[in-house]
Amino acid sequence: MDLCSHNILCDCLCVATNLDIDQALLEEAVTVGRHRSKKAAVTDALTEYIARRKQLEVLDLFGTVDYDEKYDHRKLRRRP
Repeated sequence: MDLCSHNILCDCLCVATNLDIDQALLEEAVTVGRHRSKKAAVTDALTEYIARRKQLEVLDLFGTVDYDEKYDHRKLRRRP
């Protein structure tokens, strides 16, 4: 891989971002999460945030799924 291809690939995968994050909060996240770096703490926090939001989306489905009241899941568990 030549240098030009490397730079294009890195530009697509890595984005430098300047954020004004509360340093005390960030240090506590590093400590509590036992992370080796601030970047690891932020990455883990974002991953957990996304997972939590996706879980909350499931709650929006509550009451929207139709089901057959005659369906007996216990019957299907029994072996003939």
